[in-house]
Amino acid sequence: MAGRRRAMSRAGSFVVPVALLVGLSGCERGAETPVDSRTAAVQRVLDRRADAVLDGDAGAYRATGGADPYLLSDLAEVPLKSWAYALTRLDGSGSRIGAEAELRYRVDGYDGAPVVAARRLTLERKDGRWRVVEDEPVKKSGRQLWEQGRVTAVQGDHSLVLGVGQQRSVLRSYARIADDAVPAVVDAWGSDWARGVVVLVPESLDGMGELLGAPASGYQGIAAVTTGEAGGSRTAPADRVILNPEAYGVLGTFGKQVVLTHETTHVATRAVTSAATPLWLSEGYADWVGYRGTGRTAGQAAPELQRAVRDGGAPAELPDDAAFGFSGDAAELARAYESGWMACRMIADRWGEEKLKAFYRAVGGHRQRAGAVEGALASVLGVEEKDFVARWREYVRSELG
Repeated sequence: MAGRRRAMSRAGSFVVPVALLVGLSGCERGAETPVDSRTAAVQRVLDRRADAVLDGDAGAYRATGGADPYLLSDLAEVPLKSWAYALTRLDGSGSRIGAEAELRYRVDGYDGAPVVAARRLTLERKDGRWRVVEDEPVKKSGRQLWEQGRVTAVQGDHSLVLGVGQQRSVLRSYARIADDAVPAVVDAWGSDWARGVVVLVPESLDGMGELLGAPASGYQGIAAVTTGEAGGSRTAPADRVILNPEAYGVLGTFGKQVVLTHETTHVATRAVTSAATPLWLSEGYADWVGYRGTGRTAGQAAPELQRAVRDGGAPAELPDDAAFGFSGDAAELARAYESGWMACRMIADRWGEEKLKAFYRAVGGHRQRAGAVEGALASVLGVEEKDFVARWREYVRSELG
C-alpha cells in the first residue's frame, strides 16, 4: 500500500469492547461457601483490586492476587479517572474457579463514560481468601495497551498520546501533529464534538493487532485505525486512534498530518455516522478534511485513480463497502479511498462546504442504508442519485484525465 493508506471504522464493524452481559451462575456443593456469598466475596476482591489500581498501592494490589504483577507500574503514567470491575459470571466449584467480569475504566479528561473491556479471570481460594491468579481478555477481544508493557504518556493541548516501546520524543511529535489536527477539523466540521483525541501507539504491528483483537497481517501498510462507538454521544467513551508504528512512522511530516487529521475527522463525525453511511462518504469526507487547505492537486492526492483514468479504466460507480477491505489489492483500496474523496471534493466545489456537511449529516440521520444517499442527495443537493454519479464520473475524468 502507498504508506498513507489508513483504515477507519464503519457502522456495524467498529472495533469496540464487548460487554458480556450474562447471569451469574454456580451451585452449592457440600460444605462449600453458598453461591451468593461466594459471588459477594469475589466482587469484594475485585473492588479492592480496583481501588489499589487507582491509588497506586502496590501492596494492596499484590494482596488481591498475582495476576499481572506489573500492572501498576505499566499504568503509572496513564491519567485514570476511574477503574472498576463488575462481575458477570462465575464458573466451577472448589478452591479454583473461573469468572468473567467487565473492566470499566475512564481516562481523565477524555472519556465521558467508561470504556468496557470483557475479562476472563481465574481465582484461587487459600486460607479462606480469594485471590486473582489470571486476568486475560475474553477470547477474540482486544488487549489493553498497558498489557503490552509500560505506557509512556504525553499530554498535548488537544490530545493524549499513549505509547509502549516508543521514545518520548516521538510521542511528543505525534502529540503536536494531533494538536494541529483538532483545530483543522473544527474549522472544517465545527466545534460540536469533544475537540480532543486519544492516540495509542503500540510497539509494533503485532501490538496493533492485539489492541484490535484481530490478525496483525490485515493491517500491514495501514497507517492508523480509529475505534469508536457508532452514533457515539457526549457521554460515550472517547474514540481511540491506533497507529501502526511501522507504517505511520515512515511517513513524512505531510503524510503524518493528513493521516491524523483524517482520523480525527472520524472522531468528530462519529455521532452522526451510522449504519446508513456508506464508506465512500465517511472515508471520502475524512480525506477531504485531511487534504483541505493543503494545496494538493487532484492528481497528487489521487495517484492510483488518476492512473486508472489515464489507462482507460475510469470507475463507473462509486465504490461499495467491500472495496475498502484491508486484505485485498492495495491499489484497489487506494482507488476506493480516492474515489470517495473525489466525490466529497466535487460536492464542496459545486455546492459548497456547508452543503457537504449537511449532506453527510442527512445520510447518517437515515434509519437504514437503503435510500439514505438517494434521499440526502434530493433533499440537500437537489439531484437524483443517477445524475450525481454521472456528474462524479465526469468530474473524475476532467480532474484526473
